[in-house]
Amino acid sequence: MKTKMRTLLLIPFFALLLFSSCQEEKIEITEPTQEEALVPQAQLTSLISATSKMDGSKDNIIDGATCISVKLPVIVKVRGIEIRIDSEADYEKIKHLYDELEDDIDRLDIIFPITITTSEHEEITIESGEQLSEFIAECKDDEEVEEREIRCIDFKFPIAFSVYNRDFSVINVVNIENKKQLYLFMKRVKNAEVLASLNFPVTMVLKNGTTLTAENNEQLRRIIETAKDSCDIEDFSKERLENYLKKCPWIVYEFKRNNQDNTAQFEQYAINFKEDGVVVMRSRNGDMLTGTWGLRSTRRGVLLKMAFENLADFTLEWLLYDFEDGKFKIYEEGGNRIIIKRNCDIVIDITKERIENYLQECYWRIARLSINGTDKEKEYIGTPLKFLPNNEVKLRINGEFVTGTYEIGVRNIGFILQITLDGRPDLKLEWLITFLESGLIKLENANSKMVLERHCFDSDDDLKYIDAVIAAGTWEVAKYDDGLVHVVDPTINFFGYTVDFLITGRIKVTDPNNGVTAGSWLAYRNEGLYLGMLFANQAPFNELTFRWKIKAITANRIELVDLSANGEIERTLILEKKN
Repeated sequence: MKTKMRTLLLIPFFALLLFSSCQEEKIEITEPTQEEALVPQAQLTSLISATSKMDGSKDNIIDGATCISVKLPVIVKVRGIEIRIDSEADYEKIKHLYDELEDDIDRLDIIFPITITTSEHEEITIESGEQLSEFIAECKDDEEVEEREIRCIDFKFPIAFSVYNRDFSVINVVNIENKKQLYLFMKRVKNAEVLASLNFPVTMVLKNGTTLTAENNEQLRRIIETAKDSCDIEDFSKERLENYLKKCPWIVYEFKRNNQDNTAQFEQYAINFKEDGVVVMRSRNGDMLTGTWGLRSTRRGVLLKMAFENLADFTLEWLLYDFEDGKFKIYEEGGNRIIIKRNCDIVIDITKERIENYLQECYWRIARLSINGTDKEKEYIGTPLKFLPNNEVKLRINGEFVTGTYEIGVRNIGFILQITLDGRPDLKLEWLITFLESGLIKLENANSKMVLERHCFDSDDDLKYIDAVIAAGTWEVAKYDDGLVHVVDPTINFFGYTVDFLITGRIKVTDPNNGVTAGSWLAYRNEGLYLGMLFANQAPFNELTFRWKIKAITANRIELVDLSANGEIERTLILEKKN
């Protein structure tokens, strides 16, 4: 077919005849050939149909399934906070709550009823979580491997199809404006209800925004096939999954077996999939269990089989049914589910020497401390720990070091870290090391938990700049907004005070009467830049004890914010350099 004809076919056929008869110039028309027709069993027909299916991966953070999408708006509850999701941009609110505490399990509750859209663009009302789970399981069972939706490439709409009779004479032109229309049209093609050919050229858009132009059927087939082969691991091909699983260790974040929630028992277990079908499991106490693993492709999808002689709960053939941002959800009928997250830094083979080497590399910040259910980390804001080679440990408080001892021990339950520091009974416990990587150590003791995060300020250019700015000169509180309604601006409470950030980590606050209050400070990175400040219980600066996010910093001004769980600013603190 000639290009002139393809352009004109964008006009309905009868209008085309009228238009052509009015022209002085005679336009040559070539009818489509049989080779250009999309027949029901053709590979290109299947590829176009798979591309036209609804992409349900964008809202996996809500429904955990790529075969459906939840129609917006919808209300969800995360950590007891209700969030209204009106657009895809609102998914960031959920991610922010998930990221707030890295070791928490990501849980989300949907407020029913909701409306879902299937991969076939059909809308269905769902009344409960049980109904949703059943539907997701069924839609995954019904997916055909050979025509699973292709999510990494799309048509740039509009496009047009020529529809013709058995003699290959054009009888109509169908314009397609979106994926739903394309899916319904291709369904008619697959059912042999219409004979059609695609009008070229067409533009294809890859997931990264790259555009490609196809001038004929063969070019289009190659473009879609190549894009499909290069799709992310979310396409669940057996070979890609096998390589991806072996690349890094995986951490268990949620575990259910036979409808029994065993997350508390298996959380933070590490799984290492190795060559030759060997899988190594490390428990929180450091015990190592060796088993076998393998993958196989079925009509349901790719199945992961694990077998351990002494770990029956994991011994099952599981369906790998969802992937997002380094996280797999593994499912099997009967109330069995595992959520695992990839972690390329975690150490599977823990040794005493490795623990000591990690501890001695840099300073460590107490990011979380809970003693018998009571949060204590506020007492350690701006006060990093330093572990030395001779079993000496130092805690920096108000710019001075308190010295104590530490020891790495081995118990039946695993490796422990014991810290002894005068005046710090909360730290003087035998902490079981439950998680170890180069930048993060998690510890437990009965009902107590502690999280240490590595702080290497001398290798971070941003932190070096912040430290230099903060330690240069003296500062004053130019603005303090606590988010409440006041008759008098609370900034007035800080009038006349001078703040000195000493390079040693000490804060020196001088009041209008030349009295001095001491505190601690530490600038650090944690998915953003923060300034932690700890003041004594002396008003008004005790109200500023907090880990403030650095919103902006210059040589003469520092703007700090306190963010709520959903990312909204609750408090603002602005410091300005004194003249």
